[in-house]
Amino acid sequence: MGAYILRRLLLMIPTLFGIMVINFTLTQFVPGGPVEQIIAKVQGQGDVFQSIAGSGDAGQQSGGAGVGDNSQYLGARGLPPDFIKDLKKQFGFDKPPLERFLDMMWNYLHFNFGQSYFQSVSVVQLVIERLPVSLSLGLWSTLIAYLVSIPLGIRKAVRDGSRFDTWTSGAIIVGYAIPGFLFAILLLVLFAGGSYWKIFPLKGLVSDDWNQLDWFHKITDYFWHITLPVLASTIASFATLTLLTKNSFLDEIKKHYVMTARAKGLTERRVLYGHVFRNAMLIVIAGFPAVFVSVFFGGSVIIETIFSLNGLGRLGYEAAVSRDYPVIFGTLFVFGLIGLVMGLLSDLMYVWVDPRIDFETRET
Repeated sequence: MGAYILRRLLLMIPTLFGIMVINFTLTQFVPGGPVEQIIAKVQGQGDVFQSIAGSGDAGQQSGGAGVGDNSQYLGARGLPPDFIKDLKKQFGFDKPPLERFLDMMWNYLHFNFGQSYFQSVSVVQLVIERLPVSLSLGLWSTLIAYLVSIPLGIRKAVRDGSRFDTWTSGAIIVGYAIPGFLFAILLLVLFAGGSYWKIFPLKGLVSDDWNQLDWFHKITDYFWHITLPVLASTIASFATLTLLTKNSFLDEIKKHYVMTARAKGLTERRVLYGHVFRNAMLIVIAGFPAVFVSVFFGGSVIIETIFSLNGLGRLGYEAAVSRDYPVIFGTLFVFGLIGLVMGLLSDLMYVWVDPRIDFETRET
């Protein structure tokens, strides 16, 4: 097992490298880079894309220069070429793309993610500041989804076709059909002082005076703030996990070894949790990384924005809008690394649930 873990860890290196190559290549074709952002601010233009469009017209009038030609763009605007040259050098765009990419990856090997273009703060510091918010949403949402969905799915499998199975299926499908952002807004309106009750805070992960509170009130204040965002992040996960658990248990219950166990006089609880549970939970555990990653990546931007939480999702979105490339690639690297680690943990949980699984034997 140790050799398998080592191989998986080594495989993360080319995987992360491939992710960075693809995204770095894509950014080379996206208009409105950091140089254009600075120029737009210097010229007092609020929309950099409008500025780029104007530069394209000016470039065509001056001989067909493309939008990406910064010298034509800036010269048409009357800005001094030395100013443009200094900007390019400041952001590293005086080097060819391949050299810039290799320099970036060399720094990443030393965990040097650079400094934000526009915030004058290191990317590592920004990630450390925002990571607790995203981890809180991802971990608590995934934990609650599993704690509720697994017992509910087992109950539905045991009582398959009953009234309980029917109305719970309807309830979780309705919950699945509600978009996460719409449910988040509904929670704000109902419980955060929107139109009805003001039970929970409107924004933030903790209160402003959190550092002055004792340990008990720090814990309660944290859960007080995180309740609504976690509920909004979890709602869509219930249906998939519950139905997956139910179907997995139904498949196992119909197998011959279950009939044999019952014929030996074992109690239904012993049959379910002593024999069926271990086999049925394999496919559920296999979905753990997908559930965590979907909450951590997909829903984090919307939920963090609605509840004014400064997490990695919101950080990456704001960096993409402002073309803050060091922050974009830094958060992308962290997201990719967490996703790969979760995949490895999923395999380890396979072995923990069913020791008969041996990845070493399977690969040889």
